[in-house]
Amino acid sequence: MKQETIEMTAQELTRLKIVEAVKSGHMRQVEGAKRLSLSTRQLRRLLRKYEKKGPKGLISGHRGKASNHQVPQDIKVSAEALIREHYADFGPTLAAEYLQASHNLKLSVETVRQLMIKAELWRPKRQRKPRVYQQRQRRERFGELIQADGSHHDWFEGRADKCCLLVLIDDATGKLVGLLFFDTETMQGYFQVVHDYIQQYGLPMAFYTDKHSIFRVNIKDAKTGTGFTQFGRAMEELGIELIHAHSPQAKGRVEKANRTLQDRLVKAMRLRNICSQEEGNAYLPVFIEEYNQKFAKPPFSEANAHCQIDTNDGALVHILSEHSERTLSNNLECSYNNVTYQIQAQGYKYRLQRKSVIISENYRGEIAIFYQGRQLDYKIFDKGNQPQAIHDDKTLNHAVDKVAKRPRQQYKPAPDHPWRQYKNKPKQNQTAMT
Repeated sequence: MKQETIEMTAQELTRLKIVEAVKSGHMRQVEGAKRLSLSTRQLRRLLRKYEKKGPKGLISGHRGKASNHQVPQDIKVSAEALIREHYADFGPTLAAEYLQASHNLKLSVETVRQLMIKAELWRPKRQRKPRVYQQRQRRERFGELIQADGSHHDWFEGRADKCCLLVLIDDATGKLVGLLFFDTETMQGYFQVVHDYIQQYGLPMAFYTDKHSIFRVNIKDAKTGTGFTQFGRAMEELGIELIHAHSPQAKGRVEKANRTLQDRLVKAMRLRNICSQEEGNAYLPVFIEEYNQKFAKPPFSEANAHCQIDTNDGALVHILSEHSERTLSNNLECSYNNVTYQIQAQGYKYRLQRKSVIISENYRGEIAIFYQGRQLDYKIFDKGNQPQAIHDDKTLNHAVDKVAKRPRQQYKPAPDHPWRQYKNKPKQNQTAMT
């Protein structure tokens, strides 16, 4: 008689031994059910299956059969075609979200991942041993700490020039509170995004930034100046603490958000055919709302740490501006960026002679002149060429790109140029021989 071979897992073999012990009377049902983590009623069912079918009755009935939750093949084919056409360079998580939102096709992330691997649209990543960093607990209240950073990237994938996305994110909730596309990472760009943020939420307790010269004076023991940058001076006036990180990992919340934005925001703008900074900035509020609905977390405390600002918008814009001190001449004139400004004073002209004034230039490019907190009227006397700007490593590439786009003309000397006269002049030795 041919013997039948039965394949069983280790769990099923353990179950067989306990069922046989209970059936032979060497173990009580209560003890056997406890060892199998079953109720006595479930154990009696196994005993009846064992008596009827033998060891085969203890094997799972789903073995060798398709899962009841298996995705139909036609849906898999349809999903793969949509991914190839619209989302070939998306990650599985983002592709699954767009399949559900745009095509009403709900699939798990793992199902989409397996489909993309099979279609060679996604390469599974090897698990790398992560570097160990000490975790820092989130702040408890919304508005206690706002992390700020600039992310340089080809945000429009060649449809527009490369630019910088200025990012503000709340530490307690992971909520995006400010985004702005700007040509590069500059003080005026940060003034604009911080102004919009304060207008919407109020004054935070602190900003957490890197050591860029926008935020920090990096010259040790500087002999001139106040010790503050223009941004630092503005935060001091608003009563906001400015904290500097020693490394990118220290402000990991905003660094992680930058990576997410370079994936999700780029693809969202591609699907909407956004091709300029203006269109991108107009779309950002919609994206921020969608991002926060998905990724923001509730704070540990329901209290809001923001302080509502008492000043009007004009005063806030003045604080968030570049301030330069100038001394008025006897004619009540001063120069700023190679432009001469004449103060229009009625009745107290002599009191302003040789006085120090503050010239304020906001992120909109508007100029205002103040003396002891009072705004003065002026008119532009003369406008010359703008002085050459000084660039750092983050603005140099943008400046060179602007120069490279200018049309270049080949230089041709004038007809009476000394070079041409020298070329047509006979040599002295030849003249002497004749």
